[in-house]
Amino acid sequence: MALLKILMVGAGGIGGYYAARLAEAGHKVALTARGEHLKALKQSGLIVDYADEKRFRHVLPAYSHKELLDSCQAGDFDLIIISLKSTATKDVLADLDEWLQAADTPLLSLQNGVDNEPLIASVIGEGRVIGGLAVRIGGHILKPGHVVAEGAAEIVMGPWPMTGISDPRAPFVEQLCRAFNAAGIPATVSDNIRYELWRKLVINNGVNPLSALTRLDTRSLTQHPQFRHVVFGMMSETVEASKADGVNLTRNDLEEMFGLISSFNAIKTSMLIDQEKGRPLELESIAGAVLKRCEALELEAPYTSLVNALLNHGL
Repeated sequence: MALLKILMVGAGGIGGYYAARLAEAGHKVALTARGEHLKALKQSGLIVDYADEKRFRHVLPAYSHKELLDSCQAGDFDLIIISLKSTATKDVLADLDEWLQAADTPLLSLQNGVDNEPLIASVIGEGRVIGGLAVRIGGHILKPGHVVAEGAAEIVMGPWPMTGISDPRAPFVEQLCRAFNAAGIPATVSDNIRYELWRKLVINNGVNPLSALTRLDTRSLTQHPQFRHVVFGMMSETVEASKADGVNLTRNDLEEMFGLISSFNAIKTSMLIDQEKGRPLELESIAGAVLKRCEALELEAPYTSLVNALLNHGL
């Protein structure tokens, strides 16, 4: 299998883990980061501890966005992956706008929410966008240059918003899937990635905001006699919101996603970690995305509205 040249835009807990897996398999991986994390990556390389089972250590090219623009062309890479928080999507696209448009390199988004791919498509065109989601993975930066991750760490990917007849992206996506699986990253291809993104949003809206509010992990929330009903309520509101995008999730999707999150290990959500570290929360791309669509459909979303309001109030 041909080795790939991959740029990982955002080498945090999720991006750092996948970058390490791909580098371990021999792919040429470059990273972007900032601040002390970037400094450590340059000086000592990337260290990833996975589920207390395996440690990866790789010295990889690492850049700030400015250094990336000065040192590389987008066409130097076979694939660009964005694994940043969705709160950073607009800014990174503004930073890399002309740089991205100067090539035809496909771009894979591994971010929370359902609004990143439309933003990316508005800059580079829909024909280069591959939607993706990281499933059953928890990860964060332990200290600069050092990432920890856990979970099955699966990836679902597919041409965004869905695969059409003779979609020119389809062969490349299949190649990526094979490469990811060979690197130890369980990966599957979907011909309707927007549907999969909405199913993940059902889980994200169910547990991420509530975990940030209560400081509880996923298992504590889903097994709690009261909070589990709030989780289910927020997930149900997300299912209804999907109709605004024509995705039309069903009761079966709701029950399947609730069963899935209820089977998770005790994982700290990314929003809970951000809350603990005093970082901005991805509220707009998760709860905000649901509320915006419920408003458009003239639907009430009392669970999501309350939790969102409490978090925005600083609780």
